[in-house]
Amino acid sequence: MTILAITLTLLLFADADVPQVNSLRQPASSNPGTFPGDEIPLFGNEGSGTDSQNPAGAQDKSQNASTNTSLQDSSRLNLIRYVSGEYARAVKPLPAGKDGFIVHIGQPTDFDMLDRQVATHGAAVSTGDRVQITKLEFHDKQIIVDLNGGGRGKKRLRDRIRLETGGIPTTRTTTTTPRDQGPQGLQPGLGSTLFLEFGKPLPDMSPDDLKKLLTPFMDFTKQRSASVQWVDSLPVEMKKAIEERKPVVGMDREEVVAAIGKPEHKVRERDAEGNDIEDWIYGQPPSKTVFVRFTGSRVTSVKQYPQ
Repeated sequence: MTILAITLTLLLFADADVPQVNSLRQPASSNPGTFPGDEIPLFGNEGSGTDSQNPAGAQDKSQNASTNTSLQDSSRLNLIRYVSGEYARAVKPLPAGKDGFIVHIGQPTDFDMLDRQVATHGAAVSTGDRVQITKLEFHDKQIIVDLNGGGRGKKRLRDRIRLETGGIPTTRTTTTTPRDQGPQGLQPGLGSTLFLEFGKPLPDMSPDDLKKLLTPFMDFTKQRSASVQWVDSLPVEMKKAIEERKPVVGMDREEVVAAIGKPEHKVRERDAEGNDIEDWIYGQPPSKTVFVRFTGSRVTSVKQYPQ
């Protein structure tokens, strides 16, 4: 019996030291919350959130950032309607000459440079003068604002040819259209020009936004609209059309400008009967485009596309 007891005791101790015994037991789960059939994210929760949510959010932000950032055709038309032709009071002297003054939008105005330009080229506009915006030109990254006819002037093609060939222009009578001539008493080349440099494609803006950019140089407060001062003298039907901002048959060029501003493009030609006709084009296809046709000095048709 003693030998049997000793033998059994040795076998029990040997069994406790055999490592294979533990390998036959079911291992304890390191993640007691995970069971067969549970969904396990491939890259974890953080990776899943990045792949499924952020790209869409980034795309939405990108789309929102690009929406209405460039100047829209309708906004450009409103700027022509409600800013071109407006009056203001000059708060700073402005230089004469074609160089005008360059305004870098988004940067402090260099008034020392402005004073040097005035000293070099003379003042076309003095502080306190009443000025009128006589023309707006839109380029990719720049808006050109002519005041009192602008400082750039205009030369006809035959004048440039004479100068380039060494000829001396002689005294002659010239004819201009009302748009070329500008408001009465404000001739091209006798005013001043501001070059608004944005350094990027023109952003979308309202008439008030553009006026705000011009406030370092002119004050629009307490100034009546250019059209309002003259509209009161017009026939009732024309006055109503101007107030409703629409061109109608029978208007002259000044009345059309008062109603919807100066055109972005003009096309001159002759009809089959030899009459001089002129189309004023507002907008650009395929966007809303208005064609105002003059035969002689009066509007003979107004067409809008699309209807």
